[in-house]
Amino acid sequence: MKAVLVLVITWTVLVSEIVTTVQTASARGSRVSVTYVAPKDAAHQPIYEHLKELRFLEKLQEFLSPFQLPRILLVKVEGCDGNPDASYENDMIVVCYEYIDQLWKAIPLKTTPAGVTAVDALVGPLFDTCLHEFAHAMFDMLQVPVLGREEDAADQVSAYIMLHLGKIEARRLIGGTAYAYKIEVDAATAPPALKQFADAHGTPAQRFYNLLCIAYGADAQLFGDMVEKGHLPKDRAEDCKDEYQQVAYAYEKLVGQHIDPILAKMALDKNWLPDAKWRVPRRPGSVQTK
Repeated sequence: MKAVLVLVITWTVLVSEIVTTVQTASARGSRVSVTYVAPKDAAHQPIYEHLKELRFLEKLQEFLSPFQLPRILLVKVEGCDGNPDASYENDMIVVCYEYIDQLWKAIPLKTTPAGVTAVDALVGPLFDTCLHEFAHAMFDMLQVPVLGREEDAADQVSAYIMLHLGKIEARRLIGGTAYAYKIEVDAATAPPALKQFADAHGTPAQRFYNLLCIAYGADAQLFGDMVEKGHLPKDRAEDCKDEYQQVAYAYEKLVGQHIDPILAKMALDKNWLPDAKWRVPRRPGSVQTK
């Protein structure tokens, strides 16, 4: 079964409330509930309004509806007191306005030499983060066994799903996510301290290479330029097909059985991403990335 789904960054205009809970008719069978929480910081108000205008949570709810979860999963966006993060705990995914703001500030002024547009630099990592946290939710709620670090497994699940979209969308999402990791690497002013390697997550550089490896392993033709241009070392690339196949086997074996194939096919038949030429408004204080 080709159990692949797509997350879209599209959103809806609703009346302003302190908390707005949305359950669309198209996602009636979904075990996912979604909530917009009005931001504490006035600087995040534009993000809050754009998310609702573009129907982000409604589309996320629709996207996740094929997964047959045993309990209701709440997904919400809210302010996190200055912490640019996203998390899963106790049947709830939280995506922080601070994290979205961080992505928004770092989008490139124009398409990068690698072909990453401004919208891809925003949509890619946001899409990836939502799938990453949903992977944690699946591991917990579906009692999926994980061998190795859970954060690495969540990264792999997210990448695997993205790579099963159409080739153009897969390329855009992988490129946008890799761009975000590269921005983190380039922003470092000194080599990472030893304690950074104790974090449950890999370093941005490690996650960058792991992402490119699974992408190249999935489709060496689509992502071959990543090796040709030196973004992914040839020594690592030699084993990437095996790495991808390991992830594919585990996903289909452990997660595929929990997905409604009819709803999954409906999701796969859709085009989810905004047009690559969609103009993303610049945020105050944005990094002037070329």
